[in-house]
Amino acid sequence: MSQMKDKVVLITGASSGIGEATAHVLSRKGASVVLGARRTERLKTLAETIRKDGGTAEYRALDVTNLEDVQAFVKFGMETYGRIDVIVNNAGVMPLSRLEELKVDEWNRMIDVNIRGVLHGIAATLPIMKKQGAGQIINLSSIGGHAVHPTAAVYSATKFAVVAISEGLRLENDKIRVTVISPGVTESELAESISAEGAREAMKEFRSIAIPAEAVGRAIAFAIEQPEDVDVNEIIVRPTASPY
Repeated sequence: MSQMKDKVVLITGASSGIGEATAHVLSRKGASVVLGARRTERLKTLAETIRKDGGTAEYRALDVTNLEDVQAFVKFGMETYGRIDVIVNNAGVMPLSRLEELKVDEWNRMIDVNIRGVLHGIAATLPIMKKQGAGQIINLSSIGGHAVHPTAAVYSATKFAVVAISEGLRLENDKIRVTVISPGVTESELAESISAEGAREAMKEFRSIAIPAEAVGRAIAFAIEQPEDVDVNEIIVRPTASPY
């Protein structure tokens, strides 16, 4: 029987890109998914599509930068299904720019979503999983969490932080699985948040070899489907033609 069958999986940033694709992949494998994002109309459409395909899905508006909102999202999942098996901390933003452009508001937004959002997901689910004696926390980093390139200094800093936080969490817990997924260039809306003209044009060229978001969803499914005594700590998934 699939290790995915009947698992309850929370997904942040589920309204598009990797989050949306992961919801489809996991629900097809038998998981009950709880979808969170700010764009509830998209979540509603996604949940309806999953249900029409025979899957199980619920959704709730979610701002990962607000701890109380994340706690309410997790509480909603608990009240709906009675347990939380996995959280996929996927919500992220990527407004790349050179440091000399001093886009401080964008730096702060990346810190709030990419770092605090992950910490809030951990804070809201860790007590539940410890009480259950089992669970899995999956955090989305990036190839940017392994190497730094021009325009990506702050973005990479947030993704390096995700790796460090995840490793610390793993070392502190022997019954909760911790996984980092580091995608390379992937089809998503992330690049649309880039306001710096030079970085935006460079990213358009870079994204010409992008892999589909479903490829990352399959990597997430692989980590979840392992036996409970096997913890896949990190997966890097990127285009075969990727130079980075």
